[in-house]
Amino acid sequence: MCYNVRMNIQTSSAKRLKVVKIGNSVGVVFPREVLAKLRIAQGDEIFLTESAQGYLMRAIDPDFVDAMTAAEGIMREDREILAVLAK
Repeated sequence: MCYNVRMNIQTSSAKRLKVVKIGNSVGVVFPREVLAKLRIAQGDEIFLTESAQGYLMRAIDPDFVDAMTAAEGIMREDREILAVLAK
């Protein structure tokens, strides 16, 4: 799941997020409906990647997605070999 979070949002559906102090750090408070849409909860990790259009926020590790995509390609290419090895 990938959500494109742009720093220059100009639409009426933009959500205002507040940066707050948490101990010696700072954090962003997400509205409940955003958490539900992202399917994340307290303690979950999110991954922020800079792109030409802004930032991409993902609920899954983009490196893991890339590895799984490569693995699926290998499994498709070598289907017969993997079927023999599975026996």
